[in-house]
Amino acid sequence: MWKAMWGLLLLLVLLACGVSCDEGGQDQDEEQKGPSRRGHITIVVVGATGDLAKKYLWQGFFHQYVSRVGKGHSFSFYGGGLSPDDQGTPRLFEILKSQTCPAGVSEERCALVKEQFLRLSQYRQLRSAEDYQALGQHIETQLRQEGMVEAGRLFYLSVPPTAYADIAERVNRSCRPPRGAWLRVVLEKPFGHDLSSAQELGTRLAKSLKEEEMYRIDHYLGKQVVSQILPFRKENSKFLQPIWNKHHIDRVDIVLKETLDAKGRLSFYDQYGVIRDVIQNHLTEVMTLLTMSVPKNLTDCNEINRNKLRVFSSLHRLEKGSAVIGQYQAYNSEVQLELNKTKDHFSLTPTFAGIAIHTTMPQYEGVPMFLVSGKRLDERVGYARVTFKNNVFCVEDQSSVTCKPKQIIFYIGHGLLQYPAILVSKNLFKPALVNSGWKEVTENQDKLLFGLPLSEYYIQTPMVQREAYTELISQVFRGRRDHFLSSDSLLASWKFWTPLLKSQEHTFPRPYPGSPSNANLLDFQLQGREVRFTTEALVNVIPQERTESFQVMHGKYRGADMVSAWPEELVERLAHDIEEAAEEAVLGGAPFHMALSGGSSPLALFKRLAQHHHTFPWWNTHVWLADERCVPPTEDESNFRTVHDHLLRHVRLPYFNIHPMPVELNQRLCVEEDGGAGAYERDIARLVNASSLSYVLLGVGFDGHTASLFPGNRLEARGERLVTLTESPVKPHQRMSLTFGAINRAQRVSVLVMGKGKHELVTQLSRIKDTPDRWPITKIQPANGRLVWYIDYEALLGQ
Repeated sequence: MWKAMWGLLLLLVLLACGVSCDEGGQDQDEEQKGPSRRGHITIVVVGATGDLAKKYLWQGFFHQYVSRVGKGHSFSFYGGGLSPDDQGTPRLFEILKSQTCPAGVSEERCALVKEQFLRLSQYRQLRSAEDYQALGQHIETQLRQEGMVEAGRLFYLSVPPTAYADIAERVNRSCRPPRGAWLRVVLEKPFGHDLSSAQELGTRLAKSLKEEEMYRIDHYLGKQVVSQILPFRKENSKFLQPIWNKHHIDRVDIVLKETLDAKGRLSFYDQYGVIRDVIQNHLTEVMTLLTMSVPKNLTDCNEINRNKLRVFSSLHRLEKGSAVIGQYQAYNSEVQLELNKTKDHFSLTPTFAGIAIHTTMPQYEGVPMFLVSGKRLDERVGYARVTFKNNVFCVEDQSSVTCKPKQIIFYIGHGLLQYPAILVSKNLFKPALVNSGWKEVTENQDKLLFGLPLSEYYIQTPMVQREAYTELISQVFRGRRDHFLSSDSLLASWKFWTPLLKSQEHTFPRPYPGSPSNANLLDFQLQGREVRFTTEALVNVIPQERTESFQVMHGKYRGADMVSAWPEELVERLAHDIEEAAEEAVLGGAPFHMALSGGSSPLALFKRLAQHHHTFPWWNTHVWLADERCVPPTEDESNFRTVHDHLLRHVRLPYFNIHPMPVELNQRLCVEEDGGAGAYERDIARLVNASSLSYVLLGVGFDGHTASLFPGNRLEARGERLVTLTESPVKPHQRMSLTFGAINRAQRVSVLVMGKGKHELVTQLSRIKDTPDRWPITKIQPANGRLVWYIDYEALLGQ
């Protein structure tokens, strides 16, 4: 049967038998270079009925088969999977029958070639070591019966990375071709999730496969525009060499935006997030192609690898402030539904990231490179944009060509153009065509792209658009490795990205509703070498039900640090932070001066401090009040009474270290002539160095007041006073309070906000600007100290 089939098909396809990256970096493409081993090629797709194989891989293999009929090799195709043969076979052939021929192939020829392709294909269960052993024996038996010489075997592992090492070991043990034939194993990303996991995976694979046998595929490198970045730079070097540097380049933007959500692949996505999914690999590879030295030989993967490594070695370390992250608001509910999580599950996985990268390379030093990607954004588009400086100022004719933006755009696809293209603004230079397979574009001149009509660009695009996987599969067939990742560059990339990923592990992504409602929520700006969102907003979305395992998380609120947790965990964290601040002050040789507010919110904190008082340095701590109601200290409404009953009477604090506010003097309450505010101020000035309290604990009222600083109190006219009398809109009306001046002198200020009743307040404060007359809390801005918001999940969620 096999002899008759092979005789009928006359399948002759040309494949490389060596490694393309030899010491001289020469391409060993056997269709172009001298004699090579002809014979039979075995292709095995493991994961043959999965989504990737269905959408891209079989189409790529079929196109390669069509293009090589009659050129010297014979073929067999195996689709491997975990399902038994009777289940996997119909699924595989349903996929294979749906493949289409490349453009230019007649219907008659296409039908004949597809029939041949189907006859050469079969499904095999590949679950156990015995299954791979049986496959190896079957291949050898077929070759022996047909009297065929073997050229090589290609395994494409379209499976989770956790299965790579085991499959590689089975291929090495049972399916390795005989001496003289090649073995090529294609591995899909992700290649680990950080540096250590990538190293571990590499070590395990190296036990079974040689480096030159592994083809780590990043399909972005097969995108037609991406694959032509280096050829474009080389072909136009006479124009680019004078301007491809920090003196002329203003910035580099590498962007991949998506309109879709993550549904359908959340089992993977929720473990990896946007940075690991597309930025660490796709966008980083584009960045290296734009900044690396152009190799003399564009097919020399050794030189390309060396130049990439130089790029990674020169990059500034990424810190937490190097990135801003976001998460579209429906993401968490999608995770709960698709991954069968409980309603109290909350994911911190980012679906958006904007990252600023800088390098120490003299050529690009000071030039920011922005890598941006996200889901549920305004459009689907990918591009790399190099913007050049323009020092010309046009006084009258702003439309002059010299005043227009200068930019080169590698337009990867989708978006406005709907086709891949390289665009050069006409006030730079007229580029040479990147290769003979590209053409100039002149239509659609009325459209605007990055501030210029298309008529202001020189545009070139491929004559025939090809799918990235088809291009890369073709290169695997030919043994070309220059568009695949080496072990060295992969580890260098993970070494660069891992510190940022670890720093973001407990960071709240900014929630965004999803386009078209995102507006400017995700806009960010560069400050030094760090990036910040340009607008303030709530930084997280919190689960509605309590879970004991949910940990304290950190974020940003109104530009200051924020700590969030369920109420008990939040109070515990605040108590810990206060004790840490006290120990730091005492170890530094100074007393710890703490000012406490009244109200209901801090009661749990007082209880927590009282219960765990043994390690707190009470002996060298002074307790002050941030504000006080003008009532006798024996009454329940007195803030001092609250602090005393819930904290002071339970700890061993020296009597002279307790400082109640003198609201009752001469048997009168808060009479200005009695000078109570001035007396308290003098006590602070006498006992507290520079009148700078160590720690001030504040709350915030529904009207935006803090301490007893209420809207409309007009406190600014009182100058440098530290303590003042104020008027409350509710009884008791008279109050005594620390002023903004006293609070903002403090070394640390904490604002405690608890309870779902405060949700609307928290939301409003996240959106408003500093308006102390209307919202006094916005005036709390320590001059040299640190402000931290402690907001429980109920206040953030409001339910």
